[in-house]
Amino acid sequence: MPAFSLEPAQTAWCAELRALAADRLRPLAEKGEPGRVNRPLLAELGTLGLLSRLFTSGALDLCLMRESLAQVCTEAETALALQGLGAHPVHAHGTPAQRDRWLPRVADGSAVAAFALSEPGAGSDAAALSLAAAPDGTGGWRLTGEKRWISNAPEADFYTVFARTTEGAGARGVTAFLVPADRPGLTGTPLDMLSPHPIGALAFDAVPVTAADVLGEPDRGFRVAMTTLNLFRPSVGAFAVGMAQSALDASLAWTSQRDAFGGKLRDLQTVAHTVAEMAVRTESARLMVYAAAMAYDTGAPDVPRRAAMAKLLATEAAQFVVDAAVQLHGARALHRGHLLEHLYREVRAPRIYEGASEVQRGIIARELYAARDTGTETVR
Repeated sequence: MPAFSLEPAQTAWCAELRALAADRLRPLAEKGEPGRVNRPLLAELGTLGLLSRLFTSGALDLCLMRESLAQVCTEAETALALQGLGAHPVHAHGTPAQRDRWLPRVADGSAVAAFALSEPGAGSDAAALSLAAAPDGTGGWRLTGEKRWISNAPEADFYTVFARTTEGAGARGVTAFLVPADRPGLTGTPLDMLSPHPIGALAFDAVPVTAADVLGEPDRGFRVAMTTLNLFRPSVGAFAVGMAQSALDASLAWTSQRDAFGGKLRDLQTVAHTVAEMAVRTESARLMVYAAAMAYDTGAPDVPRRAAMAKLLATEAAQFVVDAAVQLHGARALHRGHLLEHLYREVRAPRIYEGASEVQRGIIARELYAARDTGTETVR
């Protein structure tokens, strides 16, 4: 079976997700306060069993969930994705005690998770992070420094935090910690960002952590971060594909009904060609996202390259498609509350977070040259 072909059951599940998003999730999203965690929405995602699927599904299922929800309710999609991003390191690398304490609460929507990697001086260059984990003399550490642009901060209940435990070691000297939000010395400040969910800064003033808070192994935290991002980068692409599909669907409907120049907009060649280009880019991105997800699920050796390609292509394609849709709709698309006004704001950030487009290009090139130098096949 071709890598891009979905089973009928998967197609039906996607349709079910879109219906649930319209009937049960979007009404809760519309009642949410911008810049705040929408806990009723999270609880409903838990009731529907979607949050628990974060820990039982593969990468392709994650992509299908994110794409389907994004077509109807981007707020629900983002709430789901942020729970997965913050909690996946606990699921994949946590101790039994860590998993037992937090994962059931993440799954039912009662605990909010966050992934705290970026810093003021270490955004795209994640290996350069400087949040210091100084030994406290008792086998534990004290965290001192700052994290910034952290989704769900400062409202999360716990954070997956990456800190430097060995100076001068680059990526090899980073440790991942599970840090509950109520630890002494940990404070947060909301940032006024172009985002419907909270994004904030975290200040660590000698925050105590112990060996029981380590995720994985000391000095091996960068691996925790990268394995998490390798899983979630294709699904960021899926989020983008969902937004692109929503914009494309809106454009097909609008250009079919709008009277202009003695006919319908769709009768103008420039409009028809624009819609065709939107469809090609959307479908191309979808296929690359699915291929990257299946590579992850089958344990392929080239997952970092495929994941980077999928995120890069899909987020750049979605930016084009949404922008083209706004152009086709004209001024009405910029009215507050219009679907495309919402998508126009939402579509920009995915080209930055979880590795900006420039970072993805760097990963792709590095992987290609590494494969060439070792004689590994790179094209399939």
